[in-house]
Amino acid sequence: MENLTMNMKAVLNNLYDAVYIVDTNRKMIYWNKAAEDLTGYSSSDVIGSHCFDNILNHIDSNGTQLCKNCCPLMAAIKDDEIKEANVFFHHKNGHRIPIFVKAFPYKDSNGVIIGAIEIFSEISERKQILEKIKNLSQLAMLDELTKIPNRRYTENVIKIKLNEYSLNKINFALVFIDIDNFKHINDNYGHDVGDMVLKAISKTFLNNLSGDDVIGRWGGDEFLAAFSGIEEEGLKMVTEKLRMLVENTVVDIKGEHLKVTISIGAVLVTPEDDLSTLIKKSDTLLYKSKKNGKNCISIG
Repeated sequence: MENLTMNMKAVLNNLYDAVYIVDTNRKMIYWNKAAEDLTGYSSSDVIGSHCFDNILNHIDSNGTQLCKNCCPLMAAIKDDEIKEANVFFHHKNGHRIPIFVKAFPYKDSNGVIIGAIEIFSEISERKQILEKIKNLSQLAMLDELTKIPNRRYTENVIKIKLNEYSLNKINFALVFIDIDNFKHINDNYGHDVGDMVLKAISKTFLNNLSGDDVIGRWGGDEFLAAFSGIEEEGLKMVTEKLRMLVENTVVDIKGEHLKVTISIGAVLVTPEDDLSTLIKKSDTLLYKSKKNGKNCISIG
């Protein structure tokens, strides 16, 4: 491996943070163990390829493809300075994970830039959510296929939020989500692929929750989410983020990149609401999104 001593490799390979190194052509020359664990890609999967080959397919919060446009590594090499960013990368299994990246110029002993080093790590809030999910698994509150909260748990959370709203006026929103053209996926690719899609989208949801928010599998290809302490503008932002991340979630089917989208119906709680009215209103808005062409959001 160019310009890396055995000691340096050993240090990098034992870091908790994921690390990779590219040369000035952005060819991957190093990929540590933590990077393998976090991304699902082994060192042999990536070494020799280029980061602009879109292996990790970094996107920002607007869905901009960073690996082809404004990559932090490329900026670190060009500007000779450290670059930082919050991005979403593509796991080998298809889902999206939020990460913090820090890119450094990589120099030889004469101070000449010969590449760049990127260190990336999970957003801490995601770790807290995953720990909560781990605890739920012991209480039979997880959907068996997707490993996200099941219908029973999601219903209980919504009832608790309704009670909080009644007693303390803590706003929340109910969001109904449905995968577009899911029957077509099952019919044309088989139910095994359909299951892969469900798992990839569920992990994308799970990886991008915050605080006391919850997204559970309601049944089939439907999901129900509850977001706390939120107003209409925040609801627009969080639902658009989910829509964008799923649109950029890719499932690899024997070399074919299968992309999917979702339709969303979202509603803010009112004093007259109970569980059934909230679900009915959000479901009606969901079908409005379907009629409007799918891959969109309707808020009421």
